[in-house]
Amino acid sequence: MTADWLVCANCAGRVSEGRCAVCRAELARLREERGPWAVLGSPAALVALVLALAAVALVVARPA
Repeated sequence: MTADWLVCANCAGRVSEGRCAVCRAELARLREERGPWAVLGSPAALVALVLALAAVALVVARPA
């Protein structure tokens, strides 16, 4: 889940903006929950990883 669309019940602003202490606490909790490997969860990152692996495989398999 991302904080982009979450609305804070305390300040009625987007949580991603971090207007109040409640927003900032929720942002910190979401970041901690996702962990450092959360970037690989996006489809664009997975496609980029597959393309990079394919490029490396082509370079390694290329005849001399």
